[in-house]
Amino acid sequence: MTPRRVLLVGPRFHGYTGSVASALGTRGHDVTTHLYDVWPTLGAKLRGKVLEELPQRLGAGSSWPAVQTRTTDEALRVLCEVRPEVVLAIKADALTRGFWEAARTSGALTHLWLYDELRRTRVDPDVLPSVDVLTSYSALDTAALLAEGLEATHVANGFDDHVPWTTRQVAALVFVGARYPNRERLLVEVHARGVPVLAVGRDWSGHPLDRLRTWDLHRPALPAARDVDRAAAYGLMAGAAANLNVHHDQDGFTMRTFEIPGTGGLQVVDRPDVAAYYDPGTEVVVAEGADEVADVTRRALADPSWARSVGAAGRRRTLAEHTMAHRVAELEALWA
Repeated sequence: MTPRRVLLVGPRFHGYTGSVASALGTRGHDVTTHLYDVWPTLGAKLRGKVLEELPQRLGAGSSWPAVQTRTTDEALRVLCEVRPEVVLAIKADALTRGFWEAARTSGALTHLWLYDELRRTRVDPDVLPSVDVLTSYSALDTAALLAEGLEATHVANGFDDHVPWTTRQVAALVFVGARYPNRERLLVEVHARGVPVLAVGRDWSGHPLDRLRTWDLHRPALPAARDVDRAAAYGLMAGAAANLNVHHDQDGFTMRTFEIPGTGGLQVVDRPDVAAYYDPGTEVVVAEGADEVADVTRRALADPSWARSVGAAGRRRTLAEHTMAHRVAELEALWA
């Protein structure tokens, strides 16, 4: 494909927008990245915390209109500066119709990639039929959009194989990610069965700053570590005895689905339909419930060569089919 001038608009979420930008760049595109949810200064961040996050936490009325106005105004400014040929937005539910109208008026091809379920976003329904290209990581959402007469394509998440990491050996079942009730319950039950676990992230950490950052004083009685960047997370996944991947109200597969085997780690995943991407038993392990997860972890601890063989097979499949470069090629093919 002929290289394009691309404006990539996405969230700061763990640097994944940067991964997409890097993959686009390797394919020859001139990419400008705009993170739509980043406060550029400390003062702006403090104002956002007080004026946007705090009211939402206290239930004192919605701050969403203010978020939309700020986000859209900043994105419009970048749009005018860059004058792109393609606008690719990831999730971007804070952007109003005004942004998309301006992008279309500029002559740019518009592309919205939803990597969250529609029911858990605030995307304006009127935006969906107005963009030139619509993709979703959710197979069910894609089917529903097609049933409504919209052109939509399913594009899954992927693994960024350009992130360097240093393997950190951990003789435990490791979980890196947000703390949701089903994830907490499962880890607590596995730990109660005498299996070593390690939960990583600000939602699990008992550090006072993490309790304040998450507006939540509760923490389960589990071994836990503070937030780590993606490189450190990859190192933990690569060196863990086993890695837990538990979904939460999702039919799309999490990034971890591809990152754990991408690092060569052993993935213990809760969904048999992972077979669409990996061979259960040889490239990943499917386990449902605390007893099954505990049994798999005990086997991995007792037979690390088995765990390594499954992780190695998963890595080969990931590098062959499931990197971020593979996903970007799928997106790019829709721009013709």
